Amino acid sequence: MANIVLISGSPSKNSKTASITNQLQKELIERNHRTSLIDVRELPAEDLLYGNFNSKAITHTHELIRHADAVIVLSPVYKGSYTGILKAFLDLLPEKIFAGKVIAPVVTGGTIAHLLSIEYALKPIFSIMGAKEILHGVFILDTNIQRNEKGDVFLDRELEERVESLLKAIERKEPTI
Repeated sequence: MANIVLISGSPSKNSKTASITNQLQKELIERNHRTSLIDVRELPAEDLLYGNFNSKAITHTHELIRHADAVIVLSPVYKGSYTGILKAFLDLLPEKIFAGKVIAPVVTGGTIAHLLSIEYALKPIFSIMGAKEILHGVFILDTNIQRNEKGDVFLDRELEERVESLLKAIERKEPTI
């Protein structure tokens, strides 16, 4: 059983990225992992905007990440990069907080051109933050995400297989320092 933190960088409660986050957390719990969700949009806006490193809400997220074996970072892509709210949050994390953890990016985007945001926007910041084990990640095209009236997420078979592959990779990895 691993301790896995999900960081959702979606500014919208009802976004496709938020739905994917909830689905992944549910799947991890069903696999008997301990999970914590850092929903960045729920953190105090003043702490994010003014860089309040000493905020109780922010320091609590540091503790969640420090005790994690793996971190899944999820974000929609806007203008070729992850969200500003996620950037504000990442700026408040200690520089080497991802050291010894498996990091898995999951990105949603409106066009296949946003696929490169994983390689050129997220992975470099994860590396700066001490990550040595950054998984390939999953890019999900918005049009491939379907939801029913209850908000349940349905992905096509190929995407389901990529998400399953990502979860198995997280489960196989042992954190290294």
